[in-house]
Amino acid sequence: MSNFINSLLYNFTNILSVGPEPPREGEEEQCGSGCCREQPKNDSGCCGGNTDRDGCCKTNQQDITEIESIKVFYSSLTGTAKNFAQELQTKLEQSDLIKINKLEIMDITEYDNDNLLSETSVCIFLLSTYNVEGPLDWFSNWLHDLRYDFRVDRDVLKKLRYAVCGLGDSAYGEDFNVASANIDKWLGRLGATRIYPLGECDKNADQKAQFDLWSNRFISELQDKHTLEFSPANIAFQSEDEEEEEEEGSEVGIESSEDEMLDLEDMGKMASKIKAAKARRAEEEEDFENSKARAKQTIGEKTRNKPEAREMVSPMIHKNLTKQGYKVVGTHSGVKICRWTKSALRGRGFCYKHAFYGIQSHLCMETTPSLACANKCVFCWRHHTNPVGTTWRWKVDDPKFILDGAMENHYKMIKQLKGVPGVKADRFQEAFTIRHCALSLVGEPIFYPHINDFVTMLHERNISSFLVTNAQFPDKIAEMVPVTQLYVSVDAATKDSLKKIDRPLFRDFWERFLNCLEQLSLKGQRTVYRMTLVKGHNTEEIDGYVELIRRGKPSFIEVKGVTYCGYSGASDLTMANVPFHVEVIEFCRKLTSKLDGEYEISAEHAHSCSLLIAHKNFKVNGEWHTHIDYPKFFELVKSGKPFTSLDYMAKTPDWAIHGHEAAGFDPNETRFYRKNRKTVVPPTINAEA
Repeated sequence: MSNFINSLLYNFTNILSVGPEPPREGEEEQCGSGCCREQPKNDSGCCGGNTDRDGCCKTNQQDITEIESIKVFYSSLTGTAKNFAQELQTKLEQSDLIKINKLEIMDITEYDNDNLLSETSVCIFLLSTYNVEGPLDWFSNWLHDLRYDFRVDRDVLKKLRYAVCGLGDSAYGEDFNVASANIDKWLGRLGATRIYPLGECDKNADQKAQFDLWSNRFISELQDKHTLEFSPANIAFQSEDEEEEEEEGSEVGIESSEDEMLDLEDMGKMASKIKAAKARRAEEEEDFENSKARAKQTIGEKTRNKPEAREMVSPMIHKNLTKQGYKVVGTHSGVKICRWTKSALRGRGFCYKHAFYGIQSHLCMETTPSLACANKCVFCWRHHTNPVGTTWRWKVDDPKFILDGAMENHYKMIKQLKGVPGVKADRFQEAFTIRHCALSLVGEPIFYPHINDFVTMLHERNISSFLVTNAQFPDKIAEMVPVTQLYVSVDAATKDSLKKIDRPLFRDFWERFLNCLEQLSLKGQRTVYRMTLVKGHNTEEIDGYVELIRRGKPSFIEVKGVTYCGYSGASDLTMANVPFHVEVIEFCRKLTSKLDGEYEISAEHAHSCSLLIAHKNFKVNGEWHTHIDYPKFFELVKSGKPFTSLDYMAKTPDWAIHGHEAAGFDPNETRFYRKNRKTVVPPTINAEA
């Protein structure tokens, strides 16, 4: 009887227990759930009896990150920063995934500033900002002088790895956390490696909760063994003087790569780059000509077997794409970080898709499952370094392999951006959950044989799909599964101008183009014409565009001024072909006036020189609904039932509407201007013309 009672008590205790259910007889105990972290049972019990303070299995020794020394500096008047420093110390000591040989906290006033020049410890700064004289002033002034002393090397702090968390009061307005933000910036400019973005904790909000969130994420980042490495990418981001970066235009429209696009207002220093581009282009063309050399077939010799499919990306193409910042995935896919991602991570605004459709750039991945294209457009951003073709003659990679590789490389590139000055910790953390996928990087995504499987996998992961096609594959459009938004590029209104601008490879390109538009009209989901205006090429073809719009009946029409990409040797475009924003507006007005009242200008993003023309179906009770209800879209897709574009629309915010003073810039973001350039005055155009 006693054995029965003991067994009953044992079973009752197990029922109440929050731990995992014990294994049944005959089953091998695996600690794959709960805190045992997939450690197998051995003779000593689960995880070999190697448990931590909570009775959970300790991690394998190889999973632990060992750090020689960490110093936590605080600056405080009321004691808040000191208390937070002590809390951080406790968290670090209790972490089972980090082994710290030496950990100390100290008031920054007790630290000899000159020791920072040779500091090798990981340094964490918890700094309070006041609008009165405080204990932080001495260190702040010293670091400022060090930063601007011409006798000091720009990488004088290259041995330092650091993170800064500021404590302040937003009631101070522009002075909120200004000291900690400056210190974070100056440390980076002096060559130190930022290992986590600046934290900003507001006394006006729940400061303790904000600090806990920042500190937990910081400790999680420390657990990555690669975090403390002196990454060349991180050093490159931080050691360059930011004022020089601004003059080069990297903050407002120019990516760091020499081969990337340049916006209209950033052309002041192009002469040397154009000369360098010409030299590079000549070298690339010579390499290309040499690569075409093949051993000639002997007369009478016949090939018995069909040649094996080759890889799409040759070594030369791989080199060119990699130089431009691409990460090549498999044999024919690629992924790249958009410059707007960097802008969004710093709270400096999103791309036009945020104004038009509600996409936040730091949650968006730009990729393509096919780097090959059937056109050689004169305004190609990539200077035609990608392959071309009209039929798929290359190896084919599995769609899951492509998606996993694209996401992995995207996250790696996001992680490198933690060293960029001004990156916000919350945005940085959010960026590791992709919510949108722009299939428009380069090439022709719809060309990929398994594009439907690829898009379906995106939707299964609750990632929206924005797919752009160059309107040369009508059968592919007809077969396409529902996408969040399907684009076709409509770059010209006549056969001659399309041939001149897109330079298609198909002989029946015009028939294919028109067929694609007709297939688009049969789609039930959101469809878009993407029109790029090139002055002197396609801005006077209003009547032709009207006919094309009536043929395809798109939900929206995106009209954007061409972006000058610099000299590439691939086209004869110059800055004279780039329209001003007011010229794009005037074009849209003329276009909508001839569409029988079915379309109106709805939204704009002046920074991108871009406007959105929408069908009146998306204007509900006098209010535009061009944004997308993404959860509703995924619900509709997974239901398997038919649906239309009107079933998942959402209201457009006022600041995005055409004519609003914000001109498409989200007021919750911080507008950034380079020195001496707060306004660019374009030529005026009579709106009545």
